[in-house]
Amino acid sequence: MPHFRLHGVSNQNPLATVIGRLGLPLYRTSGDNSVLYDHDLESYALFDMDGNQVPQELVSKVGVTFESILKETELVRQESSEDMSIQRAISIVFDRRPDLRLEGIEHKVLQWYLCRMEGWFAADADTISLKGWDQEELLPGGHGVMVRGYLPVINTLAKGLDIRLGHRVTKVVRRYNGVKVTVEDGRTFIADAAVIAVPLGVLKSNSIKFEPRLPEWKEEAINDLGVGIENKIILHFEKVFWPNVEFLGVVADTSYGCSYFLNLHKATGHPVLVYMPAGQLARDIEKMSDEAAANFAFTQVKRILPNALEPEQWLQERALGTISERAVISGGPITALSQYLVSHWGTDINSLGSYSYDTVGKSHDLYERLRIPVDNLFFAGEATSINYPGSVHGAYSTGLMAAEDCRMRVLERYGELDLFQPVMGEELPVSAPLLISRM
Repeated sequence: MPHFRLHGVSNQNPLATVIGRLGLPLYRTSGDNSVLYDHDLESYALFDMDGNQVPQELVSKVGVTFESILKETELVRQESSEDMSIQRAISIVFDRRPDLRLEGIEHKVLQWYLCRMEGWFAADADTISLKGWDQEELLPGGHGVMVRGYLPVINTLAKGLDIRLGHRVTKVVRRYNGVKVTVEDGRTFIADAAVIAVPLGVLKSNSIKFEPRLPEWKEEAINDLGVGIENKIILHFEKVFWPNVEFLGVVADTSYGCSYFLNLHKATGHPVLVYMPAGQLARDIEKMSDEAAANFAFTQVKRILPNALEPEQWLQERALGTISERAVISGGPITALSQYLVSHWGTDINSLGSYSYDTVGKSHDLYERLRIPVDNLFFAGEATSINYPGSVHGAYSTGLMAAEDCRMRVLERYGELDLFQPVMGEELPVSAPLLISRM
């Protein structure tokens, strides 16, 4: 499943050096101060369940109210000695400030804002920590899309390295003089040290056995950090039939019922919409087949644009052979869908979740505790980044730190560094401007 978002479209991003030198195009989707976190309000289209577009003025007005509610939750946090969920804090705000309660379509739009907040954390509001939800550092430059995805970056960083695919680790044994790693087929690999960068969900599953056991403080960090789910259902159509905006959404009475689509046609020129359910909705959709999940996402599209694909148009295009046979999911207009791709981050045994978040009652310092080395084991990944959790640049920066710590350990033992070849990101930076566009 491709990952394509970049948070912090600026030279302050740890990945900027690599991205700039490769000349990879970026497409900015928001500025620094977006109430939607990763998208601005300047290019959107929200609809109700009947396909009626919500006026932009109303969405902007509700956005101001949502920001006011979040500011009020800060007062709740200051007054409370114990942590609580962001949802509980919002309920308290409504009790104190009835003027912030909304009804009708305004309430539905507010639920959509909450839905997008839940998407940012890949978790439901009743599990997100009030004390920890805003502790991460947001880089300047807003948010954007890697037009060509991250594969060129991965290929560049992997150049010259001995990477073994299909080697799922089952055991890590550490001794004073080295590390022995065992994979599923029983083969073993021995090294002076190891960098553990597997996803948090995999660590939580205990599918990798550590001998001796990791210290109690490390196991607590693994157990207490939250891991959320946000999936992508990528819908590739024969042609564009939606408004030329950054994103589309469906508002509803609850955040669970709301929908969100990223319009990749703006950034890439391809007729693609990406449906991104999070939290419990994502878990429920993961129980479906790929076919059913794509059908579910397309149903949400039909709520937005009920008359976008007329039956006569569909029959004509099918007669001309322009509709892919794979797209015939359940008959009717859905057959205008030529391809689809569905992620399963929550159930994929190589991930078991999308990315980490602060759960109620747990300290934000858990990220740093997960990063701290244990003897000759060095930990990396987004869940070890106290400043940039849940992000690619957070994972990348902790990887560089772990690699440096590992290198210093080998230096202490052997007194030389010739064993290491620098990767692109470690070389002296060469000035290369980021190629940023905004249609």
